[in-house]
Amino acid sequence: MIQAPEPDLSQPDCPAAVLAINGGSSSLKFALYAPHRTLSGKIERIGLANPTLSWSRSGGKGVNKAPVAAASHSEALELLEGLIQNEGAAPELLGVGHRIVHGGPNNTTPRRITPELLDELERLRPFNPEHLPAQLQLIQGVSSRFPETPQVACFDTTFHAAMPMVAQTLAIPHRYHAEGVRRYGFHGLSYEFIMEELIRLDGENAARRRLILAHLGNGASLAAVRDGRSIDTSMGFTPTAGIPMSTRSGDLDPGLFLYLHQREGMSPQAFHTMVNRESGLLGVSGTSSDLRDLLASEATDPRTAQAVELFCYQIKKWIGAFTAILGGLDSLVFTGGIGENCIIVRDRVCRGLSHLGIELDPALNEGNSAIISKPGTPVRIRVIRTDEEQMIARAVRRILKTLPC
Repeated sequence: MIQAPEPDLSQPDCPAAVLAINGGSSSLKFALYAPHRTLSGKIERIGLANPTLSWSRSGGKGVNKAPVAAASHSEALELLEGLIQNEGAAPELLGVGHRIVHGGPNNTTPRRITPELLDELERLRPFNPEHLPAQLQLIQGVSSRFPETPQVACFDTTFHAAMPMVAQTLAIPHRYHAEGVRRYGFHGLSYEFIMEELIRLDGENAARRRLILAHLGNGASLAAVRDGRSIDTSMGFTPTAGIPMSTRSGDLDPGLFLYLHQREGMSPQAFHTMVNRESGLLGVSGTSSDLRDLLASEATDPRTAQAVELFCYQIKKWIGAFTAILGGLDSLVFTGGIGENCIIVRDRVCRGLSHLGIELDPALNEGNSAIISKPGTPVRIRVIRTDEEQMIARAVRRILKTLPC
């Protein structure tokens, strides 16, 4: 059931402070609400060469950026703690919220973190070895630094938990479904935020229509939404499935592993590394996982051009498939770093889809307008900036019984 958006955490009568932590496999995004958003930023390339910290204060001038030493997520958390103190933004914390990518079959709502939940998440490590180890490390780090501060887990799979069984089911022996092997879907915190924004912008009736939400970033997925609920999504048992991403392959023929194992002796771990860290835009182009780099060189580099074409082609294909299962389309929403900022990708994805009612207005798209569809066309095309950290902070307040604000 669709509900009206919860009050914005920037309201001055929201008590206490909340730290939202959004940990990725090699990154850590954060936002501090005290009570409004006072500090936010990210630490990138954790455990890799040349990690960086970027941050900004509410009302400050621009974004600060500096090289840092961050060999692990524990070191990144130490940097974050120091930043909060150095910026004079260290209030008493009501709680800390974490984005947890995979909730498994049993976690369908945000939960306060307890020893029992930690044990369950430890058992779920095989479900998502790319993200869960780092996110558990962050939870443990917060516990050691702020032992009296409660923590809340916000699961990226929650938004898709009520998908129809036909969309959840993988066509493998049924006994595996009973063990939790199914299509889960991810980017749920982003999609929840987008749905609340649609209600705010267009009213509840608009959010009840036939929607396709496209979260396009380093990780990328699409979701088909009808009557306010996810009915299908491109990612699957893990976030590796679906469309090609910056370094993830997207969907592959499962026979490829056996072929590479027999031909090269490739191990399961090597295959896992390949499809998660060496594939996607990076694998096809052979040069970069950053779409901005690829767009800058596609005119002179055929492999770069092929990577960009494949990315847009696969997004377009999923839009067509989701329009079919929705029985038509009323709104298409672009979000995520690429969806919000890349004029070229939005244009190429929408080009040639007029038979579905999708027609992009070039001038509105070039101007990065909130609505970029051609006036009078059947499908409204929106661009909405997502805010996963705000959804985490709201969940912390809700779980710790401090709403309404």
